[in-house]
Amino acid sequence: MVDQAVTNSHLTAVEQRRDDNVSYREVPHNIEAEQALLGAILVNNEAAHRVLGFLEPQHFYEPVHGRIFEACQKLIERGQIATPVTLRTYFENDDALADVGGAQYLARLAGSAITIINAEDYGRTIYDLALRRELIDLGEDVVNRAYDSDIDDAAMQQIEDAEQHLFRLAESGEQEGGLQAFQTSLRDAVLAAEAAHKRETRLTGVATSLNDLDELLGGLHRSDLIILAGRPAMGKSALATNIAVHAAMNYLGGRNENGDWQTEDGAVVGFFSLEMSAEQLATRILSDQTEIPSYKMRRGQLSDDEFQKLVIANQRLEEIPLFIDDTPALSIAALRTRARRLKRQNNLGLIIIDYLQLVAPSGRQRNDSRVQEISEITRGLKALAKDLDVPILALSQLSRAVEQRDDNRPQLADLRESGTIEQDSDVVMFIYREEYYWSRTHPKPKRRRDESEEEFNLRMEQWTHDYMTEGHAGEAEIIVGKHRHGPTDTVTVYFSNQFTRFGNLEAPDHLLPETTF
Repeated sequence: MVDQAVTNSHLTAVEQRRDDNVSYREVPHNIEAEQALLGAILVNNEAAHRVLGFLEPQHFYEPVHGRIFEACQKLIERGQIATPVTLRTYFENDDALADVGGAQYLARLAGSAITIINAEDYGRTIYDLALRRELIDLGEDVVNRAYDSDIDDAAMQQIEDAEQHLFRLAESGEQEGGLQAFQTSLRDAVLAAEAAHKRETRLTGVATSLNDLDELLGGLHRSDLIILAGRPAMGKSALATNIAVHAAMNYLGGRNENGDWQTEDGAVVGFFSLEMSAEQLATRILSDQTEIPSYKMRRGQLSDDEFQKLVIANQRLEEIPLFIDDTPALSIAALRTRARRLKRQNNLGLIIIDYLQLVAPSGRQRNDSRVQEISEITRGLKALAKDLDVPILALSQLSRAVEQRDDNRPQLADLRESGTIEQDSDVVMFIYREEYYWSRTHPKPKRRRDESEEEFNLRMEQWTHDYMTEGHAGEAEIIVGKHRHGPTDTVTVYFSNQFTRFGNLEAPDHLLPETTF
């Protein structure tokens, strides 16, 4: 017997040394925590309510524990009591449970339970270990996919998929969702009203700096999808850029004493420019801020004074929290991933997309109709706005039906390619400039050969008068065609085509901007 014991001891030591030499690691798990949680639930079902908001059967490492937890969950949801006695019927023929002791195992779980006070801590431990196992699976999948990738499976697509999976893991345990007490919603609404009261703008949403528009909308509200539509050359990109710069320049926020992000005014802006490059967008912003035409900057036709203004504006703008992504044909999945990253790292508060029709659907197959693709994109943007709790301002093209009417003012029916743009959005705005259409039908006069200079000047003076009155020079209409939270109306604003700038109109002539960005 002694020799046998020595032999067993020797074998154990050999096996230990062999195990030390083998690079084998078990995936993270804690059987004792799983047993402790299940025992607490079987003793007092109240323990289950503390973990049902975030814990699922698949989070258990031991499969039979997951099935026991699922059975308890079903009984409790039906209003019944989950105990070893009530569960016995469900596990009498369970071979996996038989391997660990059969129905007696349920009694041992309940008998070994000490307290339900730490039930949530046990649940969090189980959940954390499940996340770690998913991280391991993700890492293995990334490695295997990189080694054995198909020729159509681009490396950047692999990175975006892995990043999306990683952020989904990171967010899965933070927001449990589900029902919440109405008093919680009331408190949030009061806090939002209090924050608006303290702001100089008195707005609950992100201010656009256009007073009449802000008064109508109350700013750009969190979780809203706002569509800004118009025909080409109406100034969609200009207005979106103006709003982005104003929000970023007025941003006031940071992390509070608890380490959580907090915004008092303005917003950190993520600008996804699918049409213009980041450099072109920056040039447009500099033109607006310095009142130097962008063509002079592109051609290098700057005086010393103008260049000095450019340097001063650059110093002022380089500190604002405005982030530009000019990746062409960006997919909705990639956009979602990058927006979530910016939200985590920099407290993203406003997303602008220029423009909607240039966003690519997330699916790899392109066999769907364009209407289905646009529907997928708008649904994805609305879900992203709610998920990140930020407003999304998406620019959109209009159909040519606008040009075929006597009145060229756009309508909701003119939204291009999909009715879901109107359906999924919270606010739909149109930009209309009478000046653009008037100048096309009334071109600027040119001096005729048989015309004296005095006659030409008189004709030019009459054209200028008509241009300022009938043509509404320097004016633009922002038509709010849909407003989920309030009335629809039309506001008139100032527009400078030279500097691509929108501003407030000043009475009585309605031509000069009251404020600039």
